[in-house]
Amino acid sequence: MDRNPYEDEDQPPSRPRWLGWAIVVFMLLVALGVFNIGWRIMRGPAAAPVAATGTADARLAAGKALVEGNDCMRCHGMVRHYVGPSFQQIAQRYRDRADAAEHLARRIREGGAGEWGRAIMPRHPQLTEDQSLQMAAWLLSLPDPAPQAT
Repeated sequence: MDRNPYEDEDQPPSRPRWLGWAIVVFMLLVALGVFNIGWRIMRGPAAAPVAATGTADARLAAGKALVEGNDCMRCHGMVRHYVGPSFQQIAQRYRDRADAAEHLARRIREGGAGEWGRAIMPRHPQLTEDQSLQMAAWLLSLPDPAPQAT
């Protein structure tokens, strides 16, 4: 009698042991990455706010640190226009307003659209009013952009 070649179909072929370990390590790395992102979001901005009694230079430095620690630099450049206007253009437009710092702080927290074209400024609800005021104060302290030679 001949042996049936299909009699062992109930047992799947054996897989190498390293494949299981590789899958476990990969899943652990994914879980750690998700935890890291969640931790950074829950922790809030990287820079701690400076007390209102701090010096003007310390408040401006804290405002700059908050701008650099958030996602502002993704859309705004210091001098160049990217998705949104440059920081110097914003400072130049709003510097003469009496309520410039409050207006910009509200724009930072609530977002908006239409003042600089079709680009949408996302809102930043994780920032406190004091933090957004520090960011606006730093922004308003920037010098006017140098005129471009044509």
